[in-house]
Amino acid sequence: MPTPDIIYRLVNQFKINRDTYCSEAYNEAQLRQEFLNPFFEALGWDVANKKGFAIQYREVVHEDRIDIEGSKKAPDYAFRIGGVRKFFVEAKKPAENIETDASLAYQLRRYAWNAHLPLSILTDFEEFAVYDCRDRPHPEDSPATSRIMLLRFEDYIEKWDEIAAIFSPDAILKGAFDRYAEDNTGKRGTIQVDDAFLADIEEWRTLLARNIALRNPQVEDERQLNFAVQMTIDRIIFLRICEDREIEAENQLLEISQQPNIYDNLIDLFYRADLRYNSGLFHFKTDKRQNSENDSLTPTLVIDDKVLKEIIKDLYYPSPYIFKEIPVEILGQVYEQFLGKVIRLTAGHRAKVEEKPEVRKAGGVYYTPKYIVDYIVENTVGELVKGKTPKDAAELKIVDPACGSGSFLLGAFQYLLNWHEKWYLEHSPEEWAQGDGSPLAPTVDGSWRLSTDEKKRILLNNIYGVDIDPQAVEVTKLSLLLKVLEGETGQMSLGFERVLPDLGENIQCGNSLISNEFYLGRQLTLFDEDERYRINAFDWINAFPEVFNREGFDAVIGNPPYIRIQAMKEWAPTESEYYKEKYVSASKGNFDIYVVFIEKGLNILNSNGLMGFILPNKFFNSQYGEKIRNLISGENFLSRIVDFTDQQVFDNATTYTCLLFLDKRGRNEFNYSRVYDIENWKVTKSSLSGKLKSIDAKRNAWNFFVGEESKVLGKLENFPIRLSEITDNISQGIRTSANKIYVVLAEREISENVVLTFSKELQSEVTLEKELLHQFLKGQEIRRYNITYSNSLVIIPYSESNGNFQLISESELESNYPLTYNYLLENKRLLENREHGRMRGEDWYGYVYPKNFELMSKKKILTPDIADRCNFAYDETGDFSFTSGYCITLKSDKESDYFYILGILNSKLIDFFFKRISTPLQNGYFRFFSQYLNKIPVCLIDFSNENQSNTYNRIVELVKNLRYLNREIRKILSPNETDRLKRQIDATDAEIDRLVYELYGLTDEEIRIVEESVP
Repeated sequence: MPTPDIIYRLVNQFKINRDTYCSEAYNEAQLRQEFLNPFFEALGWDVANKKGFAIQYREVVHEDRIDIEGSKKAPDYAFRIGGVRKFFVEAKKPAENIETDASLAYQLRRYAWNAHLPLSILTDFEEFAVYDCRDRPHPEDSPATSRIMLLRFEDYIEKWDEIAAIFSPDAILKGAFDRYAEDNTGKRGTIQVDDAFLADIEEWRTLLARNIALRNPQVEDERQLNFAVQMTIDRIIFLRICEDREIEAENQLLEISQQPNIYDNLIDLFYRADLRYNSGLFHFKTDKRQNSENDSLTPTLVIDDKVLKEIIKDLYYPSPYIFKEIPVEILGQVYEQFLGKVIRLTAGHRAKVEEKPEVRKAGGVYYTPKYIVDYIVENTVGELVKGKTPKDAAELKIVDPACGSGSFLLGAFQYLLNWHEKWYLEHSPEEWAQGDGSPLAPTVDGSWRLSTDEKKRILLNNIYGVDIDPQAVEVTKLSLLLKVLEGETGQMSLGFERVLPDLGENIQCGNSLISNEFYLGRQLTLFDEDERYRINAFDWINAFPEVFNREGFDAVIGNPPYIRIQAMKEWAPTESEYYKEKYVSASKGNFDIYVVFIEKGLNILNSNGLMGFILPNKFFNSQYGEKIRNLISGENFLSRIVDFTDQQVFDNATTYTCLLFLDKRGRNEFNYSRVYDIENWKVTKSSLSGKLKSIDAKRNAWNFFVGEESKVLGKLENFPIRLSEITDNISQGIRTSANKIYVVLAEREISENVVLTFSKELQSEVTLEKELLHQFLKGQEIRRYNITYSNSLVIIPYSESNGNFQLISESELESNYPLTYNYLLENKRLLENREHGRMRGEDWYGYVYPKNFELMSKKKILTPDIADRCNFAYDETGDFSFTSGYCITLKSDKESDYFYILGILNSKLIDFFFKRISTPLQNGYFRFFSQYLNKIPVCLIDFSNENQSNTYNRIVELVKNLRYLNREIRKILSPNETDRLKRQIDATDAEIDRLVYELYGLTDEEIRIVEESVP
């Protein structure tokens, strides 16, 4: 962006009259009007709202003042895109020194930190300071802390392009602002508001849990304790937020904490809140108008003043929190992490906090990013409200069947609030602001906003959720209630009637996947109390009769749990068996529970309903996904897929995900998008995509081809012969289940029958009988045309008879192989305890999964199970036992056929094909599993055709050359000799690629597509 004339004028004007502008008489209002407003208008912002937008959609909001530490302070500008804040600007008069005054920086950073904004600006026009506001601010911080840019007014002309490239509306829309923010992140120790608040409430939970357990022997079980702690924290946070919004009296919690008998006084406050808010959050007396069960437990508790004083102290200055400004979505994100742990009671009635078993198995809790929530909501709820009126929209029923802390329900609720407000504003808003209970209410600037009554109606009419965790249910309710109050300020704006809805019928606790029929034929006395509580059968029809009287939900949205059945069997064996009996998607072998949620989601949708989930993309090709794929494709439910391939959606977790959209009406075609740059997708939502008419169910997997590549991939897909049809076997290598014991390092032969080895487990040398030792390869030692020999040996305590392998009996092992037996005996405890003690017994020294021994001695093509490209090698003598890989044995025993297939498999064409049907991993790696290897198209040779026969012979010859060259290059050579061999290898590879293109009938255009796609 060229520097506008106005910037030249402003800089010169300030330079000439600098003494005047830097005097105490010159105030902030004058500065904004004369300098800052035109400065940001030059960047492209509609500072004066010349477009006439309602306040909800204005690009620049001149912030209302709020109370911070007793004085009215707030950033002077909030700059927004689509109604969403992107950064603040705090204006100071030039008489103040921005570069050296720490209090000015702290004020800005504190406000932006709470609002979860990455960057904000402090300026008096004379200076322009940009701060990274993601780090927790402290009053004692220096003014340079987290400052990432400092310009003087003389720099504006030269640096205008740089400023505009970050802070103009166009730069933000194109993602430059977000990229700049990310590029300036990475400071060690950065604590964002969600991280800080999570640490605080986890500390409060521990303090409360220990104190309640100590002082309240009547709290007999863990569920009561978790409830008491959760509700106490939720109530305090809720009332503190209401204080910040001036709905509750200022500093009331702080004043209570400074008096004796704090908890008794808090209970009195909670009772008053019960009368005021009509919410299950405060519900102590039986009331037939309310749906929630009343709380008779927490009023009876004893909690020490010291504990409550410490908690409440953390909520007031010098605490950095400004509760009015922390977005409800951020509180939800905090609570999602918070809910990953649970309070346990020890035998001595002491409380301890630990991770839930399902969270521990999953490696943590992963909160769905807001941009994902928004996209799913827009493509489900957004589709449903098109062309409707608010009266029509009131009939829509939206549910998250595993709602967690409520992020998707918050997203849907916010979308509906925005949609209703926009609709009313476009349809004579004055008419919708008449009388009590009207949907619109006036704002102080003469615009309109949704009334609290309308927000309550939308929430109760449209939003539903279920979760198996009662704490999650309470958090979801809290988040939704806070969303109702968002934007409300002042006690009179709410009146003195009960202002909040009771969500007991909308948000319910139960196991979405288990109905009451679970108990039929099962003896309840066989289940202990914990198991009955965990099963928590849920009857959807009885729970939501008004929904199922009209057939079901209009939208099912969410992020269902990802739990493999193998893990679930450890803590919920009965439920896992029930799923296999009840659900088609779980009826075949092992499965992941998210496929069951897809099936349940379809079951509770009405015939016109839409589903939007984020979940792993593994079910596209996995065996356990076959049933759910057939269910979806058989009814043409598939509407849209956004495949993130190896792009990572969740922070601190490696998951390979997609967005799955289903349409219960059935569709003739669907849209598939592949995301290669998630940072760009967040901003533009653009990706490689195409409309596809159907899925080929015959291939028993979902492979999606879009763009130019579909020309080549379609041709390869139509090849009649697959690798699986010319092979005897495509199988995994052996799995010792204890490599650290069974795999040893060869040092030297002591005699004809005995080898000196080194045991990593024992960290010592051991002598073992040679007969039970076999050369051992890991996947990483298998390369293109080349096996990297190592000195690893593997103990295989099995013997072969007529092609069958049996574990050598312990007596025979001790008698015939005493050295190996004694070594295994030294490791007996570890071997017995494999897989939670599964190997305790007479077979303690055997493999947990003994299989595929017969393949080890055969000639075979090998591949690692994970690689960044096709890496196939040939073991012609059957020397190698291997793990973390697959072997391919052909029906033909001819070595030339092995060489021909080896050349095909290592070609660029097959590499291109494989990477589009396999599961991508991070950093450009792919899974080379049998289900993908089976699908590789193979061009069989017609030996009566002279051209094909000659091509076959030429490929065989070239493969032999490559195997020789790859062996030679491993030797110690001069740099010149190494370069010469590399050039020969590259030339030979290129010749094989040319011949393969010719065999598969590729055109010049198709060859170009492959060559440009494969490095």
